[in-house]
Amino acid sequence: MDSQTVSRHATEPDAPTAGTLKPNALGVLGILFFVLSAQAPLTGIAGAAPIAVALGNGPGVPAAYLVAGLVILLFSVGFVAMGRHVVDAGAFYTYIGKGLGRTTGTGSAGLALFAYCTIQAAMYGLYGAIVSGLVASHTGLDLPWWVWTLATMAVVQALGAAGVEMGAKVLAVFVLAEFSILSVFALVTLFKGGGPEGLGLAASFSPSAALDGAPGVAVMFAVASMFGFEATAIYGEEAREPRKTVPRATYLAVVVVTGFFALVSWMLISSYGASKATAAAGKALEGGDGAGFVFAPIAADFGGWVGDVLPVLLATSLFAGILTFHNSANRYLFSLGRDRLLPPRLCRLNRRHAPWTAGCVQTALAVLLVVPFALAGKDPVLTLFSWFSGVAVLAMMLLYLLTSVSVVVFFRRARLDTRPWNTLIAPALGALGIAGAIWLILANFTTLIGGERTTALWLTLSVPVVMALGLVAARVRGRGTAG
Repeated sequence: MDSQTVSRHATEPDAPTAGTLKPNALGVLGILFFVLSAQAPLTGIAGAAPIAVALGNGPGVPAAYLVAGLVILLFSVGFVAMGRHVVDAGAFYTYIGKGLGRTTGTGSAGLALFAYCTIQAAMYGLYGAIVSGLVASHTGLDLPWWVWTLATMAVVQALGAAGVEMGAKVLAVFVLAEFSILSVFALVTLFKGGGPEGLGLAASFSPSAALDGAPGVAVMFAVASMFGFEATAIYGEEAREPRKTVPRATYLAVVVVTGFFALVSWMLISSYGASKATAAAGKALEGGDGAGFVFAPIAADFGGWVGDVLPVLLATSLFAGILTFHNSANRYLFSLGRDRLLPPRLCRLNRRHAPWTAGCVQTALAVLLVVPFALAGKDPVLTLFSWFSGVAVLAMMLLYLLTSVSVVVFFRRARLDTRPWNTLIAPALGALGIAGAIWLILANFTTLIGGERTTALWLTLSVPVVMALGLVAARVRGRGTAG
């Protein structure tokens, strides 16, 4: 194997496609917006921070974000090193296949699709509930949540078909809006010296604060908030100078997201006071409005109008994340079709060089995942959002672990990059950190999904089952090809 592995799939003359994904369509900032929108910053803060503070290590939550960021940064070192030699829209499954074999790689493709489709379905549930409430309160039109969800699926399909540049422009508007208001709040609170107890630096970042209470729960939610940063590699084929653009976008995304979540959560805790933050978060959760823990201090600083704007921004934050995961999943389907691991029709492109057929299939999968919850009359937040987000995080962390191991194996075998830190030490440390995160997720999975133990068990088992089915399908297909 040599450096010719770069863009291998894009140059094969017998690739079953009407073309390739549009090259030179995205720069560092374009890819960054896709990643940041996948993180859905306002959703991560308003949804995860109150639970992490109330059930985790209280005022020590900002330290948990730093720990999670460090683990992801270590993972990114090997991830980026692999990306310099393999550029493919299939990212994870291609990377894993290079080190651990084609069968394992193909099996992991099913797991990646499962992760992206379930997290998107989860966000559709929360999005539908929020939009339904907003429309009802402002217009009096009271429609079920699934009506808005299905309508939005059509919009997402149209934007995905319009091309990656259009998606990046739409996401830029939404991401900048939510980032701006949270960042301004954090900076204003920081420069005025914090809340009633000051900045509380030691209360949030000292070792004793970080280890207080249930730090595992806090780290678990912090890791979950990082979900989606790996999308940098998925857009490698559409990036300008991918050898430079993808590494820069990856490192920038991890640093920005880690710093953002750590700073905003720290200032939220400071605005209440370290000694009162845990009780305030618990009270908000008990009242059924965890987001109020975040919205209240922002409204206190900027005025009551924020209370009307933030729910809208929460909806657009979810929409941005939904669009990003649609683009990620359809590129996986496109890549699998191009590799003939799925029907070749999936790699057909429209005139804008966007994966048209794969996009339609991805939208159909979203409908199949969401509609049963609507037909059963389930609460979209307590079931669809909570269950699928937990499953998606667990599946993605397993993919991170397999990728880290694959990086080490790949470079020990291929010797394309002999830097010990980039190809051995950092990936190995990242793998250990990710393994620890998986253990924390499994130990606290019932809390993560907000459900019962039986439900948690079935959802947990779905991850290895999907991986096993992928491995079996890969072996069967491999025998068929050999025959």
